Order: sequence, then structure tokens, then C-alpha cells
Amino acid sequence: STARLGMEAAWPELEAAARERRRELCLPGAAVSERVAAGGGRLPAALLGLPLLQSLELSGCAALRELGPGLAAALPALHTLVLRCNALGPAGLGPGLGGQLPALRLLDLSGNGLEELPAELGGAEGCGEQQQQQQPAAFPQLRSLNLSGNRLRELGPGLARAAPQLQALLLSGNRLRALPGRLLPPAAAFPLLSRLEAADNEVEELGADIAALPALKSLDLANNRLTELPAALADCPRLKEANFRGNQLRDKRLEKMVNGCQTKAILEYLRAGGRGKGKGENAREEARKKKREKQQKKDGGEGEQDELEAISKLLVKVLHVSENPTPLVVKVSPGVRDVRPFIVCCVLKGVNLNPGNALKRFLTAQTKLHEDICEKRTAATIATHDLQLVKGPLTYDVQPPGELKITPLGRKEIKAKDLLRQLQLEAEEQRKQKKRQNVSGLHKYLQLLDGKDNYPCLVDAEGVVISFPPITNSEKTKIRKTTHDLFLEVTSDTSLQICKDVMDTLILKIAELNKFTLENKEEGSGSDNEPDALCGPVNVNPGQNTQQSFPLVVEQVRVVDTDGNLKVLYPSKTDLTTVSSLLTVIR
Repeated sequence: STARLGMEAAWPELEAAARERRRELCLPGAAVSERVAAGGGRLPAALLGLPLLQSLELSGCAALRELGPGLAAALPALHTLVLRCNALGPAGLGPGLGGQLPALRLLDLSGNGLEELPAELGGAEGCGEQQQQQQPAAFPQLRSLNLSGNRLRELGPGLARAAPQLQALLLSGNRLRALPGRLLPPAAAFPLLSRLEAADNEVEELGADIAALPALKSLDLANNRLTELPAALADCPRLKEANFRGNQLRDKRLEKMVNGCQTKAILEYLRAGGRGKGKGENAREEARKKKREKQQKKDGGEGEQDELEAISKLLVKVLHVSENPTPLVVKVSPGVRDVRPFIVCCVLKGVNLNPGNALKRFLTAQTKLHEDICEKRTAATIATHDLQLVKGPLTYDVQPPGELKITPLGRKEIKAKDLLRQLQLEAEEQRKQKKRQNVSGLHKYLQLLDGKDNYPCLVDAEGVVISFPPITNSEKTKIRKTTHDLFLEVTSDTSLQICKDVMDTLILKIAELNKFTLENKEEGSGSDNEPDALCGPVNVNPGQNTQQSFPLVVEQVRVVDTDGNLKVLYPSKTDLTTVSSLLTVIR
């Protein structure tokens, strides 16, 4: 009894959670590491006394080696379990995950150094095939499983039985040799799996049975050892995004499509029979022939037409910081390291949001990027501002929830803690009205700040918070139809490279939207004589053909530490290469 009281006293977070009947709990790994080590490297037993818990996170704790027995039985309402970057092994996971977690929808075990999965996730199978098929699914509602950053060499068919409703399977940064490999049992498996990521592995073969995933929409096998792609890939009925960059494909025409992320072209090419066996040589010869014909046209005085065609493509010009008389600088405070450490920024000039639905398309595209490449803001968050309303230099800082004040989009000034409370109440009301668990809008992202003692924010030279990632930006710098110069910001708690990849994609998307606006002559919402309703690439003479005659301009932005030392410069020479096949970058 005395020992039990001592344990409770050592975990005031758990006492508070029990007292307040909390449904979410986030234990910062660094803060609890010593207590976990003192408890034998396992989760505290007091956790088992929180039956209302729906979301639990303990990440970045090198002392955490096992969950301890009885976790699944004690937390029947748990729908989110995040255990990133700990030291959990299969033996340490098994006792905690043993039994059923009927409500679990998201399980994150990334960065634990797992060499195999526990039996509960279909790993080393402790019972016969027939007996296992008769057992109920251990995770009947699991939708997302993150196993990235481990040491897995293969996955067995047991995973499909344990989590039959899986929609997202993240396997990047392991040691997998083949996909799907043994992942798919003989019977139909993973009918809802729409996202499969296995970048940065050792995959040498992509099997034809990949086509057995009927709902697959996104496939990432970048930076593996593939030399060819199966024709069956073209039989994936819903595949929209496929990333095979960083593989040494034999068919160089196919490799060029891959490097340009041209999924539709890749599938059509495979459907037509191109796999790098025989037809690749014909493809290369055809490409050389086209190049010769183009050169002959130029030699014959038709180069001017080619130049005009090139101008009509998607163009951006990079303005180096040394060429900019008034470059924008973002200073990063040390406090963001433990909250949301990564930020990338740039300025984009020459955007036309005035005609028709251009602004609506822009905002819709940003929302879609948050859902897709930003992984519902869990990987990164985008914020876009009207540059004319941004007062630099800027500071990327952290502030306590009770001190951080912001005027959110469409709302009055409010403290961050009050805003989150208000949004949580709105979310509960929304659930009641719609009688469903899911919520929309900002309410989906509230859990991303659970357990944080400080919140990240971007502050302008006047001390005004213009961005509060991953929740909202400020009404002060809101983009309007008359906006033509943008300040773009991407933040992440995952990696700097994710920020850069998202920014690359964002700039490409804005360039595409700008081109669409120029080519589709919609009526503007303001007068044709208002110069600030039009922007760089637009020809303001209504009697002439509206044609993009100047590229969008991307101005480099420096991110520095408090001593002025450079941390990030975007775009650098190596940035925007991921979209280079779709975007011509003038440096």
C-alpha cells in the first residue's frame, strides 16, 4: 500500500487526469524518462486506473522498453495511442497490446527500432494458421498504423487479420526487401487500405499482387532498390499518387516520368506494356528524334515559337537574398525546439486571386494539401499571409497558452487557451448535432497541442501574433482577392525536409492555379481599373490576349537563430527539384 501511494505521488500528471476525468493525456518523454526508468522501463501502473482515456501519447522516452500488462483491458475507450521514438521491442509491446483494443483507430509505433512485430500485430505467430483465422481481430477499428523508422525486414499476413479496416500503413525507414511480400494473405485483405508508404527501405521487388489492394490511392516507394515496376501497377483502380523517386530504374523514359511524379503517365506507360524490357530502347530513340526535330525547327528560324511556348509553361524566378534590398528574416527562439522546431518560409510575388473564384480555389487547394501531403496537419502545417500586411522582421517563438493572444481568422482577439476551449466546446456541439464522432474545420487539429506547456507562434515586428500553428493564422494578415504578394510559412514537429517538400508542392500548386486563372478569363470582382486587383503576370490591357509574360517570383527568406546564425535558407539551390519536371525554375 505504501509503495502504491509512492507510485501515485511520483505521477502527478496521472492524479490530475483521474481527478479531472480527462480523455486525453500526453506525457513528454524527456520529462518522465527518469520515472519510467525507476519503474522498470514500463508505463506506470496508475495508467490502468484511467478507463475514460481516449488518447494517450508518450514519445521520445529512451527509458520506455515495455508497456506493462493489462493496458488493452484497462483502456477500452482508447482510440489514439502514440508511442513514437521510445525503446519498445516486440516483447515489450505484447503484454500491453494483448487482448482487444476495440476502439483504437490510430497506433503510432514509429522510431522504436522494432526488428519484428509482436504477435498481436501479426508478427511471430504463436498459434496455427487455422486457429489464428478463427480469432477475432485484435484491432477491429484501426485505421492508421505508423511503423516508420524501425528495423522491420518483413511483414506477415497476420497484420491483415489483426487490423482488417486499416486505411493508412506507414513503413518508411525500415529494412523491407519486398512489397507486398507476405503482407497479403491468400484471402482478400485490406479492402480499405488507401495509403501505403515504404520509402527509404531496401525494396528490390514490387510484386504484381499490389493490384490486390482495391482502395489504394497513394503509394510511396521512394529511395529503394527497384529496377523495374510491374505492369500490374496499372491495374490499381484508384491509384492517384505514386512516388518512386530515388530508384535506379532500367527504363530511363520511365525513370524520367518517375522523377516528375507523373503518376498518370507512369500508369499509362505500364498499361501499354513499357517496363524497361525492349520497349525502353524504342522510347529513347523516339525522344532523341523529337529532340532533333526541335533543334531543326530552331535552326530554321522557328525558335521564336518555341520560346513563346516555353513562356506559357509554369515558371517561377528565384530572387536571391543578396539581390533583394529588403529581404525578410525570421528569427527562431530556442524554446521552439521542444514544441515545433522546424520552419521554412519564403515570399511569392505575382499571384492573381482577383478574378472569379480564384481566391476560393486557392483556399480549397490549401485545405487539400493539409489533408494530403501534410497528413491532416500532423506532419506539417501551411500558413499563407498577405505580404503587404506582414511587418518584419519576424520571430518564431513559443508562449504559454494563457499569454499567447491572437485574432484568429473570422474571430475576435482571444487567448490561445480560451480559443482551444472554445473550439473544443464547438466540436462537442458539432458532434451532438451531427450525431457522429468526426468533426470538421479547425476542431480536427486540437489534439495536436495536447500536453504542450507552450504553444508555437510567429510574431511580427509590432509584437502581434500572425500565426498559431497548427491551429490558425491571424485576421491581421488575411489573404483577400486584392492580395498579389504572399508570405508563405510551413512548420513541422517532424523534420525540416518535410517542411521543404510541402513548400515545394505549395509553390507548384499556386503556380498551377495562377496559370489556370490566366487561361480562363473569369470576370473579376472589382473594377478593371484597380491596379492592385491585378498582379505581375497579368496583362492589364483588356484588348490583348491574357497571357503569362512574367514568371512568379520566389524571394528567398532566411531563418536564423537568436545570434543571427543561418539555420535555413529557402529556396536554396537544391530546393524545388522535386517539382522541377512540372515547374521551370529560373535561378
